[in-house]
Amino acid sequence: MKQTWEQVDNYITDLLCPSDPVLDEVLAANRRADLPEIDVSPSQGKLLQLLVRMKGAKRILEIGTLGAYSSIWMARGLPEDGKIITLELEPHHAEVARGNITHAGLEHRIEVRTGNALALLAELAEEKTEPFDLIFIDADKPNNPEYLNWALYFSRLGTVIIGDNVIREGEVVNKHSTDPRVQGVRKFYDMIASNPRISATAIQTVGSKGYDGFMIGIVNE
Repeated sequence: MKQTWEQVDNYITDLLCPSDPVLDEVLAANRRADLPEIDVSPSQGKLLQLLVRMKGAKRILEIGTLGAYSSIWMARGLPEDGKIITLELEPHHAEVARGNITHAGLEHRIEVRTGNALALLAELAEEKTEPFDLIFIDADKPNNPEYLNWALYFSRLGTVIIGDNVIREGEVVNKHSTDPRVQGVRKFYDMIASNPRISATAIQTVGSKGYDGFMIGIVNE
């Protein structure tokens, strides 16, 4: 089935997400810099961009930058005065991301902060950062519960919260899993299910990135 998934993914990408020289160069730069090839797919990147546009978002928080491929997709959906703050643990990844952002001509819209995301989120709170319109969580899964708490802290009525990689090849249903990533995602689900502040669902996905999925929710209060 994986071959079929990839063929369908390529079909969708060719028709609806045609090759873009800047984005293609971003992925090439990531490969040259030996970054892990775990970026969102082109169709997933465009979905993020469409969600930004549908929401009319002006302020975005991204937890997990890698090489800024998803950041650039989202930034292209922002108005001219929009801004993304994106957090990246690895200095090398952040350096590559800044180069990619410059290449895309989006330095005025995307700010990369480097360091431990939980510490950076606490710094944003100390700075009394305004709430965000959309928050994309795509970092280390064991910390997903803490990231969700911070996402809710930086939310207001109507904020959209998206969590990536929440199916884990179906392992999310295995309550006995010893994988801390799976357990982090399971706790993430439990917190969402028990919190009346957020209304959410999750979608399973298949394609060039394998079998996974994403959560999308909206803050109710």
